[in-house]
Amino acid sequence: MSSREARLDCQDDSQDLDRDSTGSAGAAGEGSRREGPTDLRLVPPALAVWAAAAATLGLSGRWAVVVAVACSVPALVLLAAAARATRRGRVAGESRTGRAARGYRAGRAVGRARVLAAGGAVLLCAAAGAAVAGLHGADVRRGPVPGLAREYARIDAEVRVTSDPRATRPAVRGNHSAPALLLIDAEVMEVRTPDGPTTRVRTPVLLMVAAGDHRADWQQLLPSTRLRLAGRLSPPAHGGERLTAVLRVDDAGEPRITGPPTEIQRAAGDLRAGLREATDGLDTDARALLPGLVVGDTSRVPPELHDAFKATDLTHLLSVSGANLSVLLFLLVGPPGSASSAERRGLAPLLGLSLRGTAVIGGVLTLAFIVVCRPEPSVLRAAACGLITLLAIGTGRRRSLVPALAAAVVLLVLYDPWLARSYGFLLSVLATGALLTLAPRWSVALRARRVPGRLAEILAAAAAAQAVCAPVVVVLASRVSLVAVPCNLLAEFAVAPATVLGFAALAVAPVAPAAAELLAWVASWPVGWIATVARTGAGLPGAEAQWPGGWSGAALLAGLTVLAVLLAPRLARHPWICGAAGLLLVLAVLRPVPLTRIMTGWPPPGWSFALCDVGQGDAMVLAAEEGTGVVVDAGPDPGAVDRCLRDLAVTRVPLVVLTHFFVPLFRSVS
Repeated sequence: MSSREARLDCQDDSQDLDRDSTGSAGAAGEGSRREGPTDLRLVPPALAVWAAAAATLGLSGRWAVVVAVACSVPALVLLAAAARATRRGRVAGESRTGRAARGYRAGRAVGRARVLAAGGAVLLCAAAGAAVAGLHGADVRRGPVPGLAREYARIDAEVRVTSDPRATRPAVRGNHSAPALLLIDAEVMEVRTPDGPTTRVRTPVLLMVAAGDHRADWQQLLPSTRLRLAGRLSPPAHGGERLTAVLRVDDAGEPRITGPPTEIQRAAGDLRAGLREATDGLDTDARALLPGLVVGDTSRVPPELHDAFKATDLTHLLSVSGANLSVLLFLLVGPPGSASSAERRGLAPLLGLSLRGTAVIGGVLTLAFIVVCRPEPSVLRAAACGLITLLAIGTGRRRSLVPALAAAVVLLVLYDPWLARSYGFLLSVLATGALLTLAPRWSVALRARRVPGRLAEILAAAAAAQAVCAPVVVVLASRVSLVAVPCNLLAEFAVAPATVLGFAALAVAPVAPAAAELLAWVASWPVGWIATVARTGAGLPGAEAQWPGGWSGAALLAGLTVLAVLLAPRLARHPWICGAAGLLLVLAVLRPVPLTRIMTGWPPPGWSFALCDVGQGDAMVLAAEEGTGVVVDAGPDPGAVDRCLRDLAVTRVPLVVLTHFFVPLFRSVS
């Protein structure tokens, strides 16, 4: 999540959509804004829906009903009490006592009614989340497929593809290698066992395909395509998932298509294919990254580049985020703070579109964006925010960003409760919330310390997103990136032009391939800069620091982050402490060999032979001359041997001797 989303995600960083009708515009034509406290009234209901859905998905239908009833009964009691308190307040306001007494009693009754009503609304939202999650969970578990998966049965099935195929990496275990597979989300529409009847169902499964010579045919499958296939079922790796089973396809030859994709999916597939064709003539990094930045198509991203993006916490750029949609709507609407004024900007006034027409066109654009980029958690969240914003523009009503985000969470979780257990959705909401609440305050604090306004805004946005997302990343990866904030800052300046040019190439590719190639070529410059930032940041010796995994490690990191934020204002008064902390961070990232040798004793002076633990066996390094070494074997993981060579200060490998079939991929040496 980049600082670009601090200004654009959910469509802007402004607090208003309309100008003060009674205020006069300034000399620059900017209307006065009505600033006010952050509206948090929708946050408790959103959290209640989220928590109830996440907790209920793994329960049986009976327990889901129990949870829903347990929430709805006290909710109705609280709402009834709120109605009584409101009536009492009305009666107190009409009594014959003194004005002060009437006002006091009425105000007290109204305040009590609001508290009771808020509590009842939160419980009702929790009941709704539990009920919807229970229904979805029961729908996934019904039918014969779950039972057949527990028996590891072989089936013949007709399935409907629901996602784009995605490739796994080749796995190495011991002295065996497992080939790369294609993973495809699908729904089983019809199932038949060798000795059983044919049953029509609608059950989500994960297809695992060893495509072989027909890999390209499988990779071109579009969502909504129907297939006939045979394979063996097995239970999913983790309980409580949307998937009911894993279906490993037998001897996958050419896919047997029984039904073509829908017209909408075919059109979206043509657009994505057109963008890939427009990037065919670019260098390796640009050809891989541009489709990923624009529509989330990472099929061409090599493993080492993907690892570099992970090490620098730039992977949000490859999973289409709300910022992509924000760029499109920003071009249409202009700055939303002036979207309903006579001085509104963007393409809409140039095309002569009214406010309602702008909202309609923006809604169509949002829906098309979802279809082309696929309904990933961050895309759905951004689309919900965008539609709420467009509704506000169309009706001319004001809105605040935090209520828009909370409303988006409620709508999305009720529509798809499985998002409540999605780490991607959690990261997306946390980052957006931080950019809307923490980043503006931190930006003000930085400006108060004479940091230039633009730089303060970017620093605050990147730091806020990293602070709230890092504990969740620790749960998934057991590591902390020490270069995430500077790498996001450096990539920030190239993301917007790359996205705009990429979308332009996507749009013109079907009608003007030559123009699309030209646009893609221009976009390759900022895309190449992003790749350089990722590779350079990941190549630093201390780019990542190991951290305890799981929720205990996340809690530890969150506690330290809160402590650092609380102490930051006091430490900022002592420049020498800040300078020392910055120097320690730089040394931790660069890890100069002399300092590492002093602190750890490794590598010993004048070393000539070293063994590196690379997971599977050892890698041997023979010192040749200063910064040069001969490597014998490297193991299956390039990262492990890379770290060892960095610690040894080996930057050049003139000779690699392999006694196994492992082929390492060195990142930091030549």
